[in-house]
Amino acid sequence: QVQLVESGGGLVQAGGSLGLSCAASGSIFGINAMGWYRQAPGKQRELVAEISKGSNTNYADSVKGRFTISRDNAKNTVYLQMSSLKPEDTAVYYCNAEIQLLYETRYYWGKGTLVTVSS
Repeated sequence: QVQLVESGGGLVQAGGSLGLSCAASGSIFGINAMGWYRQAPGKQRELVAEISKGSNTNYADSVKGRFTISRDNAKNTVYLQMSSLKPEDTAVYYCNAEIQLLYETRYYWGKGTLVTVSS
């Protein structure tokens, strides 16, 4: 079975930095796009950043210039470096990946990691 496991969440003061990572494991034949989403209390899940297999990136307007997404294809891992954090960045951050299995391609989600930014 394929699993995505996030790590790196926690509590940080406004203006601070935090890094997240997400490692995919299991019967993986390849990984296409990977991304980070977040869901704040009472709000819908939203895209934060995504990165293609060739490392083309896309960011939500709210995080452009503050967050950086990257990936290590050899480690099946995606990262999110967050800086200049704001209280409104507080949310559960979820990793998402389009994974090539033996006979199909499927999307998988991690269980999420909480990021809390205090003012």
